[in-house]
Amino acid sequence: MSTFSIFLVLITVVCFLLIIVIMVQNPKGGGLSSTLGGSQMMGGVQKTTDFLDKSTWTLASILIVLILMSSLSFTDNTTDTDSKLIDDTKTTAPASTTPATPVQTTPAPVQTVPVETAPAQ
Repeated sequence: MSTFSIFLVLITVVCFLLIIVIMVQNPKGGGLSSTLGGSQMMGGVQKTTDFLDKSTWTLASILIVLILMSSLSFTDNTTDTDSKLIDDTKTTAPASTTPATPVQTTPAPVQTVPVETAPAQ
């Protein structure tokens, strides 16, 4: 398994967790914190909001770091061709086996057309 595949799996897991944390939040102060009821449960509403906020920022930071590290896994290593998306091989045209001969052209004969002139008066 290449390093890029490992990063891909980790990025997918972090994205899934980030989606869950964001979906639990409610922009108007509801969400998970409003379902807890009073301030006696799990440290209160403020603690739940702080936990969701910190977990969102933490997962977003982890996601950015994983993306940057996965981009660094694309090295210019000629022995490892599995991690390269673009093949850098160059194709060249095969050499011609027949020598090039110059084309000989002969000029076309010039035909003259008699010009009639008007008689002088």
